[in-house]
Amino acid sequence: MSSSVLPYSIELRNYLWEKGLDENPVLKRLREETENHPFALMQICPEQGALMANLVRLISAKKAIEVGTFTGYSALAVALALPEDGYLLACDISEEFTSIGKPYWEEAGVSENIDLQIAPAIETLKSKIEDGESNTYDFAFIDADKINYLNYYELCLDLIRPGGVIAIDNVLWGGSVIDSARTDDDTKAIREINDFIVSDKRVNISMIPVGDGVTLAVKK
Repeated sequence: MSSSVLPYSIELRNYLWEKGLDENPVLKRLREETENHPFALMQICPEQGALMANLVRLISAKKAIEVGTFTGYSALAVALALPEDGYLLACDISEEFTSIGKPYWEEAGVSENIDLQIAPAIETLKSKIEDGESNTYDFAFIDADKINYLNYYELCLDLIRPGGVIAIDNVLWGGSVIDSARTDDDTKAIREINDFIVSDKRVNISMIPVGDGVTLAVKK
């Protein structure tokens, strides 16, 4: 049994990408295009996409939420894992960024399954609750502005069913969560959500060191 985090070299990462996941060719091309984007660091890594896709399959999800879509890689990974009649509510505020992914969604045959809402996510999620959709979603992924993470979490927790899963990205924040010198608002917001969820009796959690850190919260 290993008692420490395995050093993750570029060579080992490349081996993992070759042997540890079966990345859809359309997903791969979208990822490679996004690598040239000025904000490429906002993109999740392929092993995280594969993990979320398998979570969707494991819980037989039909309805999912994404808060923060960027160029659409994570949305595509989730949508490909949903059944043919699956539904993904994708929340973002940028037409510019999300437009990059739309042609790939079309090519992969899942564009009809993705309901992209260009609006503040809090407004979109609240509207779904007002429409009576509480406890009807199976999976949610939160990867947007960190200041609102707690708000997104509470709204998604309302919307997903018991047994549903919320995946929260960037919970290790490049290691800054344990750096006392980091006191910026984003870092404080990540610490706040981590401190809150570990004591939240409404969920069972598992924080895993994939990508920039992901917390999985299963609604009781």
